[in-house]
Parts: sequence; C-alpha cells; structure tokens
Amino acid sequence: MEADVLIIGSGAAGLTAALQLAQKYKVVVLAKGALSDGATAWAQGGIAAVLEPGDTFESHIEDTMIAGGGLNNRATVEFVVENAPEAIERLAKLGVPFNLDGNDWHLTREGGHSHRRIVHVDDATGWAVQQALEAAAKANPSIKLVPDMVAIDLIMGRHQERFSTSGRIHGVYALNRKTGKVETFTARATILACGGAGRTYLYSTAPRGATGDGIAMAWRAGCRISNMEFMQFHPTCLYNLEVKNFLITEAVRGEGGILKNPKTGHRYMPDYDERAELAPRDIVARANDAEIKRDGLDFVHLDISHKPAEFVKEHFPNIYEKLIGLGIDITKEPIPVVPAQHYTCGGVLVDLDGRTDAPGLYAAGEVTQSGLHGANRLASNSLLECFVFGDACARHIDAHWDRLPLPPSIRPWDESRVTDSDEEVVIAQCWREIRQFMWNFVGIVRTTKRLERAQHRIDLLRREIEDYYSHFRVTPDLIELRNLVEVADLIIRSALSRHESRGLHFTLDYPALSKQAIDTILVP
Repeated sequence: MEADVLIIGSGAAGLTAALQLAQKYKVVVLAKGALSDGATAWAQGGIAAVLEPGDTFESHIEDTMIAGGGLNNRATVEFVVENAPEAIERLAKLGVPFNLDGNDWHLTREGGHSHRRIVHVDDATGWAVQQALEAAAKANPSIKLVPDMVAIDLIMGRHQERFSTSGRIHGVYALNRKTGKVETFTARATILACGGAGRTYLYSTAPRGATGDGIAMAWRAGCRISNMEFMQFHPTCLYNLEVKNFLITEAVRGEGGILKNPKTGHRYMPDYDERAELAPRDIVARANDAEIKRDGLDFVHLDISHKPAEFVKEHFPNIYEKLIGLGIDITKEPIPVVPAQHYTCGGVLVDLDGRTDAPGLYAAGEVTQSGLHGANRLASNSLLECFVFGDACARHIDAHWDRLPLPPSIRPWDESRVTDSDEEVVIAQCWREIRQFMWNFVGIVRTTKRLERAQHRIDLLRREIEDYYSHFRVTPDLIELRNLVEVADLIIRSALSRHESRGLHFTLDYPALSKQAIDTILVP
C-alpha cells in the first residue's frame, strides 16, 4: 500500500498529524491493535496549558525545567508551552468536552505545577481526546485507518529492488494480525507515533502494546537514541491482585489526597519534601518505594476520604466506580497503591520539526526525546507534547513536500528461509525474564552492580532471541520480544553511562548531582 504520508500509531500524536496533513495529502495510519489501544486512551489526568489569570508561560516553563532536573532543552520547552493554548482550542473545536467552571474551563493542579493549569474531562481525559480524534479521522476521506498491523522494521535503501546504501526511510514492513502475512507500506514521509517502552518492566501502567517498537526500529535504522535511563515511575498505581495496571491519577493528590504508611498511619510525604504530596513524581515514587521496602509492606495508602463524598465522586467518577466494584469505597477508606513504570522520557532524538536523523522519518510523542521532559516529565505535559509535535511534523512535511522523493520499488518481505515456530514457550519465557530483571535491577533505585547483572542477562537473551528470530516466521509476540530486548539494552547502557543521580535516574553509587547537565546519546 502506498500513501503520501505513513503514520505508525493511532494515538494523540499520530492522529493530530494525520488530521493536519489530510487537508492536502493522502494519509495511512497504522495501529498495532485496535485504534484506541494506545496510551492516549489510558490518560486520566489532563493537559497542561497556561489558561488561569495570573499564570504565565514563564511559570509553566520554569516548572517544567525544575521537574526535568535542568536537563530539558529550553527552546523545546518554550515551543511546547507557548503552543499549548492553541492545541487546547483545536481539541475543543473537535468536540472534546472539557470540564467547565462557569463559563471557563475547570482547571486542576498536579504535582510540580505552581498553578492550576490542567484542563480535563473528569478523570478520563485521554479517552475523550482519543474518541474525538478518531471520529474526525474516520470522517476524513483522505485518511485511511488500518488496525491490527504490527510494524516490524522501517524500509530503507537496502530494501529497494535496486540496492542502495541510502539511509532514507520509505515506509515500513508490518504483519497483518488477521492474515498472518507481512505487508509493505510505502510513503514519501513516515511518522513514528507509536508510544513508549513501559512493558519492559514487570509493573507498568502502560498498555499491553507499549514495547518500544518505534524506538527499536529507529535504532536499527541508524537513528540516535537519547536519555533512555529516565524511566518515569508513577507513584500511585492501584495495588490489586486481580486488576493490573490501573492508574490512580496525579490529580487525586492535586485535589487533597494524602499518602500514609498503612502500618503506622503516618503521613510521610512532608518527611521527604517540603512540597509533600505535590512534589514531582520521581520524589513521590522514591518515597513510596522507601516506605514499602523499610517496613516490608505490599503497598502504601492514598487517602482522599477526608474530603466530602460528593466532591470525590464529582472529581473522580471513573476511579470511584472502578474501585467500588472492587469493594473499595474511596469516600470512606484509603486506596492501596504501589509505584509502577509510567512513562518513557527518553527515545528517538528529534528536532523542533519532529525530524529524526534518518531522512524522511519523523517522530512525535512518547517515542521521542524532544528535549521537553529532561530527566523527569512534569505531570500532564505528555499529551501536550503529542499535540504540539504531531502538528509540527505535519507542518514541516507540508512546507518541504517538493523535497520528499517518491518511494522507489521495494522488495517484498522475504520469509523463504524460515519456518513456523514449534517452540512458542521460548518467547513467553524470555518476555517474563526481561520484565522481571528490569524491575529488580533497573528500577526506581539502582546500583552499578545491579545494572551490570542486568547487562549480562540482556546480552545472553539478545543472542537467543536473534537466533530464534532468524529461524522462524514472525508473530506479533516475537516482533515485540525482539523490540523489548533492544530497548532494555538501551535503558541499561544509558543507566550505566550516567554517573550521577538526576531526576528519574537515582543510583546509590553516585547519589550526587553532576555540575553539568548532559544528555545521554547512544549512536548505532
């Protein structure tokens, strides 16, 4: 299938770019599963923007820089923050029903923010945004949405019928889940918008498909990858043996929720930071982790039951309904929570136009390292990045359309030297092993010895997985496992190279902060 522009990923970044480009071009959007399966639909909190009287761009910029441990690119932060109000207006015009406070939008506050600046749709903002973007994309005749396509590798010069050493990207090979066949998608420009690498970890709030596919494909295509050691752990994921990965939004703390040690009943966050529950996520996550480890707990308590019951139900209707179904009444009792991997702050290096190192390849959203988040993402800046950079990719492609060559003739996917696997257990075993040792050795608190142990295991697994990949036909699980081992290696290598504790990277061997804030950049 040939398009003017190919977009891999059907979340906020991908659909924002698609809607902008579809005004002039034919766009194909690939989704790994269903269109709504990505991380956008899971986002509870909201979108940060300067909208409150008395708030300023400079204040939002400074809050972002402080949370990011000074590692942010200030030009990127300014670019995103200054474009935020316009992005909110576009979403409102698409029909996103943001909560109102009289005639104005209702703004909430989250950890690390100095003002109320989070627009939201109850506690299910991402779902409302996803539905609005999908509806607009489905109604646009210039956009073709193709679900159930698992991207395998980017198409380069070496895949041309006439071999070339060109590093230009011409599209992607993708496995059709329904037919089991690998299909070829080509375009003059390709945008990676396929999310982060949360499923590298045992406990994560990320959707099942967050296996770092875009990061791994870009790395194999010769793109630089940056700051993969900065893996954000959300402080408050529901602890429940039956329900996995249910996030308790940051806004619960923003609206007065407090953290307590269930053993002693002590409110402990003021012991760790003067901002208490409104401290940035990395500080809160480490505090929760420390309380759990010190007292041998399974979880800590997040309590908002001191607020009026109607207030709680009004502000957090989805969380209330979900937990009441599990026998937890949050208007009367605390919520058991644990830290869990939540966001990938590193990724494919891009500039302010969303361009990667590979000609013809753009990227937007969690798959990237744009310079916005630095060493730690400020709450509710993630969806914002998707809208601003999705739009930026589209604008640059349009402005430089005449310089984008037509894709050449591409060889079809070759599976003449492989057979169907008779050892699927290998994939399941390797998957479990990676996620377990990444959680234990490359988690919230790190040491050099733990990282070296993880590196040793990843080296062994990489050889096993590459051997398996070279002998058997691809399946969705095998494609994801190949990417998972790639991004795990990138995370470990990045963590080993940073000899300081900054933002989300906290190591007992180097607890101090270096004088200079320098990005980790890995070159293929």
